[in-house]
Amino acid sequence: MIRFPSPRLHDSANRMSDLALTIQHETPADAETIEKLHERAFGPGRFARSSERVREQSAQDLSLSFIARVATLLVGSVRLTPIHIGEVKALMLGPLAVEPAFRSRGIGRALIERAIADAEKAGYDLIVLVGDEPYYGRLGFKRVAMNSVLMPGPVDPMRILLWAASDEARATARGAVRGG
Repeated sequence: MIRFPSPRLHDSANRMSDLALTIQHETPADAETIEKLHERAFGPGRFARSSERVREQSAQDLSLSFIARVATLLVGSVRLTPIHIGEVKALMLGPLAVEPAFRSRGIGRALIERAIADAEKAGYDLIVLVGDEPYYGRLGFKRVAMNSVLMPGPVDPMRILLWAASDEARATARGAVRGG
């Protein structure tokens, strides 16, 4: 369980008590709540992203997908989907979503750290995503070499990021990203 400061109500003298965050595996019963979170976080344009083209080819791995709760309220979600980069087995991270009122409190980081740890235990050495390097770089994701990892559809190649368990694993990440 992770504890993080609650949002300030009006001033520093008027604070709610610290909130406890629990990270759990996503279950099928969470799907509708997560979909509503994605609607709020990303809007209808989320279906046009190139990452969605890849996710359409494979089902997410529930054993590597997590939710964050404060009490019974679902406040965050991260999913990992099995894919291939060329012929190498890997995972795609995303979507990562946190309720707006709970952002900037380490929830996204906690979800990603748990997902990476469990992915490593499951034998995965590579996780790819399309995102902002300043945020994901703090979690070990690095920009890929130009034209080494190719996403379907239009995508800014500067936003293709890769987490690798080792330099050797990173060197194997070459080719088109496709469902696994």
